[in-house]
Amino acid sequence: MAARLTTILTLAASVGGAPASRAEPAAPGAEQDPACERPPIKQLRYEEDYAFLRDPACRTDLWDPVKYIPLSRRFDVYLTLGAHLRERYEYYRNPGWGEGPNDAYLLSRFMVHGDLHVGSRLRVFAELASQFVNGRAGGPGPVDEDLLDLHQGFFDASAEIPRAGRFTLRGGRQELDYVSSRLIAVREGANVRLSFDGLRAIQRVGAWRIDAFALAPVEVDPGVFDDGPESGTRLWGAYSFGPVIGEALALDLYYLGLRRTEAAFEQGTARERRHSFGVRISGTPADVDYNFELVYQLGAFGAGNIRAWTIASDNGYTFASLPWSPRLGAQVNATSGDGDPLDLDLQTFNPLFPRASYFSEARLIGPLNHIDVHPVLELRPVESLVVAVAWDAFWRESLDDGVYLSSGALQVPGAGNPERYIGGEAVLQISWMTRHLIVVAAYSHFFAGPFLREAGRDHDIDFVTLWASYRL
Repeated sequence: MAARLTTILTLAASVGGAPASRAEPAAPGAEQDPACERPPIKQLRYEEDYAFLRDPACRTDLWDPVKYIPLSRRFDVYLTLGAHLRERYEYYRNPGWGEGPNDAYLLSRFMVHGDLHVGSRLRVFAELASQFVNGRAGGPGPVDEDLLDLHQGFFDASAEIPRAGRFTLRGGRQELDYVSSRLIAVREGANVRLSFDGLRAIQRVGAWRIDAFALAPVEVDPGVFDDGPESGTRLWGAYSFGPVIGEALALDLYYLGLRRTEAAFEQGTARERRHSFGVRISGTPADVDYNFELVYQLGAFGAGNIRAWTIASDNGYTFASLPWSPRLGAQVNATSGDGDPLDLDLQTFNPLFPRASYFSEARLIGPLNHIDVHPVLELRPVESLVVAVAWDAFWRESLDDGVYLSSGALQVPGAGNPERYIGGEAVLQISWMTRHLIVVAAYSHFFAGPFLREAGRDHDIDFVTLWASYRL
């Protein structure tokens, strides 16, 4: 498949008028032309900009012939092609803390995109995706399989506004992933990523950006070109972020509105209308990195009121002068749980659309009704290799609410269970990363605590994953 993809993309570049051969890379030690500085491959592929490849001297990468295909030099029209191939093996022993049989399976994902730029004002981005699973007990899960569909397809219309900066109106199907990925993310840990249908307005003012949007999450159907917006769910809001003091302090301010016609928590199922108000401060002064986020939620759940909250932190210090540049870090997080399942009001925090691998690649617990303390040690033997060892201890914030998945689904009911400590997870993860290739191996062991044992979930969980991702 890789050889066939290489042939197709190279032919496309040739037809588009790209040079048949690449420029020779600069000699070792030579100073790189700042105009040729290569952007990283990003989580959101549409954020990559390859306009610098207009200069043939900048074309030093294997895939540069398909990253800039000039179609009209007069009108500055060019096409960028890209792809993403991921194979991921997962194994669970005692999934659900003993509720299900041992399970091992292979998740496959293939995505290909095209990005057409017409001058600086018009743009069309489209991405096809195919995802499937082999060997999973009980068949595919809700976000395991989608044989072929339009994962993203949107247009941009942009203009420079005097004294206000660049404005972009984006309409269509698109991914979103805001900074910490705590409330809106692409669901990368799962096999099928998350996208939204709708409109987004983007205003850039210097180094700051302000987004406003009205969207519906795309519902995954396993067939061919059968995905559509979830009829009962809507997301709207505004998100602003930018630097305050260089790299020492950045600020995020946001409002997110959510409506669901059928929202399920341990308290029951009802219509949900929720408003989230959030603030985040972060920075990387010298060898310190810090990240604090606070969110307060209010709204209505059926005939009752919603009052919920979360506080999250992720802080660390890198000993850059020591061998392997060790980083000692700690995450401390808490989300509110429901105080009384028998009344009408709801205090369970809703994480909206968070990253799938919220606490670890095992995806065992989600950020609802929880407190966790998560120390981590990261080592970098070489620039492209990261070894991480972590421990994560979990408690329930409220004894009257249960334990949930990151999707928001109730996993273990909590009513009548007097135990607060859920358990602890030990994690070892090794990541090797180059520009195009990422290989990750991870192992975790979850020690079932008193809450799980009281609920009849008295088996520890072992999880192993090995995955490779190639992006061009």
